[in-house]
Amino acid sequence: MTAPITGVTATRTPLTGWRDWRAWPGNIAALWRRSLRFRTILVTFGLTALAVIVACVWMALAIQNDLFVSRKDQVLQDALRGSSAAQTTLDSATAQSDSVQLQNVMILVQSTLAAQSSSDMRAAFRIGPPAPSAPQDFTSNLRFEDSISESLREAVRASADRQVWQSIAMPTDDGSTVPGIVVGQQLTVPGVAAYELYLAYDLENAPQTLSFVQSTLWIVGIGLVLLISGIAWFVLRSVTTPIGEAADTSAKLAAGELGVRLPVRGEDELATLGRSFNAMADSIESQIKELADLSLVQQRFVSDVSHELRTPLTTIRLAADMINDQREDFDPATARAAELLNNQVQRFETLLTDLLEISRYDAGSVQLELEATSLAHLAEDVISSMEQLADQHGSDVRLVAPGGYSPVDMDPRRVRRVVRNLLGNAIEHGEGRPIVVTVDSNQQAVALGVRDYGLGMKQDEVERVFDRFWRADPSRTRTIGGTGLGLSIALGDARLHGGELAVWSELGRGTNFVLTLPRSGGPLVGPSPIPLDPGDDSVGVVEDLGLTQPIQVLRQDATEARDAATRGGAS
Repeated sequence: MTAPITGVTATRTPLTGWRDWRAWPGNIAALWRRSLRFRTILVTFGLTALAVIVACVWMALAIQNDLFVSRKDQVLQDALRGSSAAQTTLDSATAQSDSVQLQNVMILVQSTLAAQSSSDMRAAFRIGPPAPSAPQDFTSNLRFEDSISESLREAVRASADRQVWQSIAMPTDDGSTVPGIVVGQQLTVPGVAAYELYLAYDLENAPQTLSFVQSTLWIVGIGLVLLISGIAWFVLRSVTTPIGEAADTSAKLAAGELGVRLPVRGEDELATLGRSFNAMADSIESQIKELADLSLVQQRFVSDVSHELRTPLTTIRLAADMINDQREDFDPATARAAELLNNQVQRFETLLTDLLEISRYDAGSVQLELEATSLAHLAEDVISSMEQLADQHGSDVRLVAPGGYSPVDMDPRRVRRVVRNLLGNAIEHGEGRPIVVTVDSNQQAVALGVRDYGLGMKQDEVERVFDRFWRADPSRTRTIGGTGLGLSIALGDARLHGGELAVWSELGRGTNFVLTLPRSGGPLVGPSPIPLDPGDDSVGVVEDLGLTQPIQVLRQDATEARDAATRGGAS
């Protein structure tokens, strides 16, 4: 049966409530990261709004300029028509020389201007020195005269046959001002004098028209942004919904739910994607089931072969022991052969035991036999049992135990096997240098570290150190009869206790294994009492620890055991 794949979850983390406005930035940022639909709609909304704003501003400016130009051209035409009629009236009075008659003609000019032009503000000023018969100046509004700039008057005086215009603030009857245009041009009273003629036109209706056009543009622009955003949401919903279903289904598939499939609707590209995804899921499911069945067959094969080999191996072991006991009666070559046969049978028996243990782990049939055990005392027993092997390799094993004396529920047989394996590897690869076994504890866990100062390993070798039958240097022979399965079994024993077995190694600085076991039956919480990286230590620092001495701990009650664990100790 296929086991679910751990380490992958298909659930999505819910967002913080929107009622708290202080959580809005975080929620929006989370939506931006997780939601393709939200991100696309927000980008579409922003770019559409920017495009509409640019278009509306450009159109408003263009319309404003067009309105002004149109009104200006209309004003100039109207002013030209009025001034031409006034000049015609003046030309018809060339025979007049009496001042009273000329004044009457000027009054007639004002009437003509009022009739021929739409301007409500008019003014005429004589150019040059006073003349006895010249008509008097006139203005329809005294405030209008103040609105005419001196630069405009100079431009009118300088050109006798050209219109000059200027934008001004026209005074009104209530004392306020409105935007307007004043047009200036010369009038000539034949034989008498020349006059500056000014006609003013208000642009009050232009801002109202422009305001109406701009408001219409903004309303249409906002409506267009909302419409495009709605269309984008509708289109994206039809596309992202299948994508979201595919994401959820793939997450469930990665989490081990091999039976999930995508719903297929229609015959478009998304339907093709759904059918391809389902075909891929079917293929993955069938391959995983085949691999699971093959793994089960392999496990059964290893277990059955191991069990079947135990009976003939027992017979061979008894015969080898009997022959080895009588080897002194044989010739030297036969005696050496008997000794080699006995050693290899022992190694074969160890390998068979390890294979049986591995098959139990693969089958998930391993059971712990928990006992309250002191990890420090267990480490001392293992060191004592391997003292002869350490002496043969010239290694001095030191035990440093600041903690770990209080009993913890563990399977002492399996933990002892882990410690023996770690210490055996340290002795074999320690190059005859000191080996430090450290035991310590905290409120959550107990830990044991085995530190050697041998050659060490490369980083890629460290990553494979727990693989079955793997060796860092295949050309190196095992001097203590290892099978290549010890570290793999040790890792399984650690995980079976809910703990962990980690390794640190560096070329030229040696290796450090740390076994960490939880005090309770739950998973590990917090860091290990022993750091994995030993830092900048050296053999010279180890020399200060002295030789290993037996740990003398009297029977204590629970309170005294805790006090001893707090104070710690070293031997």
